[in-house]
Amino acid sequence: MQHRRIVITGLGVVSPNALGVSAYTAALRDGVSGIRVIAEFDTSMLKTHAAAIVAGFNPSDHMDERDIRRVPRMVPFALAAAREALVMAALPFAELGATGEGRHLELSRRTGIALGTGGGGLHFVETNYRKYFQNLGGYSPFTITAGTHGNLSSELSIALGLRGASHVISTGCTSSTDALGYALLHLRAGTHDIFLAGGADSPITEGILKGFELMRILAATTDPPGRMSRPFSLDRDGFVLGEGAWMFVLEERDHALARGATILAELLGHASTCDAFHRVQPAPDATESVRAIQLALADAGVTTDDIDYVNLHGTSTQMNDALETLAMHKVFGPRAPSVPMSTTKSMIGHPQGACGAAGLAAGILSIRAGFLHPTINLEKPDPACDLDYIPNAARPVDARRQHTILCNCIAFGSKNSAMVVRTAAQVPSRRAAESALIS
Repeated sequence: MQHRRIVITGLGVVSPNALGVSAYTAALRDGVSGIRVIAEFDTSMLKTHAAAIVAGFNPSDHMDERDIRRVPRMVPFALAAAREALVMAALPFAELGATGEGRHLELSRRTGIALGTGGGGLHFVETNYRKYFQNLGGYSPFTITAGTHGNLSSELSIALGLRGASHVISTGCTSSTDALGYALLHLRAGTHDIFLAGGADSPITEGILKGFELMRILAATTDPPGRMSRPFSLDRDGFVLGEGAWMFVLEERDHALARGATILAELLGHASTCDAFHRVQPAPDATESVRAIQLALADAGVTTDDIDYVNLHGTSTQMNDALETLAMHKVFGPRAPSVPMSTTKSMIGHPQGACGAAGLAAGILSIRAGFLHPTINLEKPDPACDLDYIPNAARPVDARRQHTILCNCIAFGSKNSAMVVRTAAQVPSRRAAESALIS
């Protein structure tokens, strides 16, 4: 089937290890960890005392103070990342405001939002339920709107004056990958010309940490905290909870070219499957994870031989890392050990429903800057994890040619999701860059 071609023209980042695209790219190159000791609330009753928390972010730079009190912490993250993406894409919405008047009105109606989130407003809800049940006062009537995941994309729609579809995809850790896939389907079908899509999450609360702690899948606090996330390492002992937002501007390729936009990459394919196995554990044979990747490759019209780099889910749990390694062996066969792969979670922890967008952004930005980002803290290789995870230091790559990226995600509830993207070649002129994508 001939698809409309969908490209990425903007990208925005609010990450635990950096704020903004440029800083995120530099942090990825340098292997900077965003994991630190939690100072925002008392962790004395917990075994885990650190998380990948966004630092130096001022919500009032992005929202009115009155509105900040009415929304979850993830909303100003998402709005900041969205505005950066729109500015990069040279779209007018960042300055449009809520009116959507004049010549931009029709464009706003052809622009949708697909926001992926796992925890959504749980941070806001937990805070207000504590106020209510402990009779502390100040319980917010916005607990309902903030705690209803479907309302969260509307916060972006209202702030940016976007009148297209405004939808939230919540499928656990595959949420943002599936949100991008959802946007891809809409754009291919021609219902919209542009989509603002990606993920945002902020699940770092006492209650949520305690829940994960009881599941025995959180990493023990180390000194320094930046060593806590050790994907594929023999001494890994769990994931580190994270937060942040990574947003993309997606649009139909001819639409982007007609307005002179710079194309960063082309979104080639997406697929999702379910193991139908367990609430928490992935199936031990990785069959459906493999099938999700194979379906995404087929949707993209590429083969495993075309894949130049894989951004792995790589949570740093014993089971996930071993099973994902098995899946890669099954997908790539004898070629698996020679395919460079890495996991962004070694630096930013696990931002839950936003992790797929975080990894995809990392892959695109790194390659466009001429390197493949490392998996840090990989000092004790696990014999069961025997692939090329780009340990500890970034690796140079030729940004002057196209690179095809596979982004893999695995979620609670036996969910699997995969996405294939091809970067645009870095060439001297904008016109050449726009034409660099394969016709």
